Amino acid sequence: MNLKDHIRTIPDFPKPGILFYDISTLLAHAEAWRVTMDRLAEAVTPHKPDILAGIESRGFLVAAPLALKLGLGFIMVRKQGKLPGPTLPHTYDLEYGTETIEIQADAVKPGQRIVLLDDLLATGGTMAAATQLLHKSGAEVMGGACLIELAFLNGRDKLDIPMTTLVSYDN
Repeated sequence: MNLKDHIRTIPDFPKPGILFYDISTLLAHAEAWRVTMDRLAEAVTPHKPDILAGIESRGFLVAAPLALKLGLGFIMVRKQGKLPGPTLPHTYDLEYGTETIEIQADAVKPGQRIVLLDDLLATGGTMAAATQLLHKSGAEVMGGACLIELAFLNGRDKLDIPMTTLVSYDN
């Protein structure tokens, strides 16, 4: 099955000049979504993760059902101020300013093997920052996986973990 057939593009969203890759149509197609989870399971299993981490917010849609399928737990990497209780933050640079992401302070045990998931790999900044945050927590980040990669943005170059993507767009 060609998963690209189930991902629609929406021009000029969220602003003019941006081509948005919408996974809503993939999520709505039961067979395509099952195939997606099967392919991600094949990609993630060799890393032997103890737990999966999803990056806010569409990464939750990927990581949570995959964790259930693999019999693993799931943790959330969120923007600052969205998680209750004590948190472990990580601030990173954006093109114009900074962003802070965090996990709950007790979400990860030192030495846990984690695979990090998101829906899309673009510039690689958020994936790299989430990897650094998880390393700071004492975890071993074994790899990452995304549904979509915008290869023309070279996000993979910012990452120091093995990365798997299911579909790639070159322009």
